[in-house]
Amino acid sequence: MESLIRESIHDDISSILNLLYDLDRPRPLNDDEVKIFKTKISDYFLDSQKNIIVAQQDKKIVGVASIIYLQRLNRVKTEMYIPELIVTEKLRCSGIGKRLMQYCMELAKKKNCYRIRLESGNSRKESHKFYKSIGFEQSAQFFSKYV
Repeated sequence: MESLIRESIHDDISSILNLLYDLDRPRPLNDDEVKIFKTKISDYFLDSQKNIIVAQQDKKIVGVASIIYLQRLNRVKTEMYIPELIVTEKLRCSGIGKRLMQYCMELAKKKNCYRIRLESGNSRKESHKFYKSIGFEQSAQFFSKYV
């Protein structure tokens, strides 16, 4: 079954949130947090340095990629950063993730980006294989500290 890859619209917000939950991202604790999460997604639509790309199949959102264009102090060109790439679990390994990433790569070329960067948790071994299969290489270690 063919999926449509397109830029997200406001009507996609609830579906995007559900995909984030599928990836074990924090669920909102109450209605106030739901509003905050929905506002964060809405803010992406208003920011020229951000995009959300979705995969749609039979009128249902089955994949999402969020994009942030970063200006680096030591680069003339922009970096494309992909904080989230999610395909609904039952459709993983069906080509949807690859098509989302191809769309992102085309956008990166149009925006004259010098690279695409993303992160993947240490435990997501299948994701690592996927990224390598489409030409990505591990190029750094990621450090974080919760505050």
